[in-house]
Amino acid sequence: MLKRRWAIPLLIASLLSLSTLPAASASPPESPRPADAGAESSVPLPEIAARTTQVASGLRRPIAIAAPDDGSGRLFIAEKRGTVRVYHPDTGLAQTPLIDITAAVDESGNERGLLGIATAPDFPDSREVYLAYTALPDGAVTLARYDLDDASLEVLLSQEHATYSNHNGGQLAFGPDGHLYWSIGDGGGSGDPFDSGQRLDTLLGKILRIDVSRSCGDLAYCVPGDNPFADVAGARPEIWTYGLRNPWRFSFDPADGSLWIGDVGQGRWEEIDRLRPAEQPGANLGWSCREGLVVFDDAQCGGGAELTDPVFTYSPRTGSCAVIGGQVYRGKQFADLVGGTYIATDYCSSTVWALRDDGAGGYLQAEIGQTPTQVTAFGATPEGELYVVNDLPGGLHRMSFERVAPTCRITQTANAWGGGLTANLTLTNTGTTPVSGWKLVFPLALGQTIISDWNTDLVQNGDMVTAANAAYNGTIAPGDSVEIGYLANHTGDTSAPERYTLNGHACTIGD
Repeated sequence: MLKRRWAIPLLIASLLSLSTLPAASASPPESPRPADAGAESSVPLPEIAARTTQVASGLRRPIAIAAPDDGSGRLFIAEKRGTVRVYHPDTGLAQTPLIDITAAVDESGNERGLLGIATAPDFPDSREVYLAYTALPDGAVTLARYDLDDASLEVLLSQEHATYSNHNGGQLAFGPDGHLYWSIGDGGGSGDPFDSGQRLDTLLGKILRIDVSRSCGDLAYCVPGDNPFADVAGARPEIWTYGLRNPWRFSFDPADGSLWIGDVGQGRWEEIDRLRPAEQPGANLGWSCREGLVVFDDAQCGGGAELTDPVFTYSPRTGSCAVIGGQVYRGKQFADLVGGTYIATDYCSSTVWALRDDGAGGYLQAEIGQTPTQVTAFGATPEGELYVVNDLPGGLHRMSFERVAPTCRITQTANAWGGGLTANLTLTNTGTTPVSGWKLVFPLALGQTIISDWNTDLVQNGDMVTAANAAYNGTIAPGDSVEIGYLANHTGDTSAPERYTLNGHACTIGD
């Protein structure tokens, strides 16, 4: 039975974009902010605490969440083995899978399996679900359409990925333009052995953009005419952005169409990228010329390519290992606290990162809590409320946020000259109980290396600094302060640290 692939307004918008935009330089239209997208919060990030409440257990390695916009209130949860389970807030987790494609899925190795899920824009009518998975028998990363009415699985596109089992990517999402976006890792191994990131003749290390509402010639999909490489000889026309290592999770901000990407690093830097609509087509995010903001392989940096900087990087040297890209909060329940704030985490450290545009070209940042261990994905309901799933032991958790009074404040002064700088920090206990035994953790700007310190026992590991109390200042009474400082070399960036945590709690910065 022939089904329409999406609602008429989306189809009209797509046709208009194809007929009016030039092929090589076009971008999706700037999306007007929906009336129900939520407020933009001005609450300082260190005054926000993220919480999670487990609402379901018994999942087997849950890997992704989709929320059909059909008024049912359901969540679809993909499991690595090739099944999709249904959760409803009133009835809990259904035991019988909604979808079972285990016969088609290669789940060998930690990073293979069913990896991504997205429901069609016209899901209430079409009842179609899109799945990304590692396929049997050859390990190819595969995009397929699943019809819930007849349990049919139609393969749309696949990319060879047999040599290494890691870096499959797998995120699926429909953009504000109605097209389907799919992330694929660089082919695995270590150090981009195929040089995939900077090549345009392979789908490895890319985010793709295709039109799945129709077919074109021998393809089970169409390449939008305004894709940036649609008419470039030798390039794969499906490519939307490139220079990615393992873009495990990405999302679109429903308010402005920005694409947020969590790209897992090689071992020195995890990164988060934000691309506004006009910046997305053909954006080169740098891998494997760069990891984060640092040159990784100079041989991949030729050709004068213009690289897009990440908006946030962090070092895995304090227990992190893989960024789990999240979502911009656009719900109503916590809009006064985190409206317009991007929330992400890390698979190993479980740190909840909060990022917010500072209005001056930069981003405010803070650690605002912990998720359960080994979170693999975020998901949002059609109303914008956030959930996460964690790998082992396999649970679904609802996220919430509350305002807290920070227990510490940092004021800082610095004096820079030539290749050196001195920094003086005042650490104040703004809580109601004494702090006995303390560790202040903060990142240094790239190129800063501490030579000596005072009034603290300080250790630098990569860009991260842990300043612990000295024997004589280990207790800070409420309202009291301690003075610490350090002398450092720098290579040009003399900026002060942008975030601090005291014993795991975010500190405010400034008077």
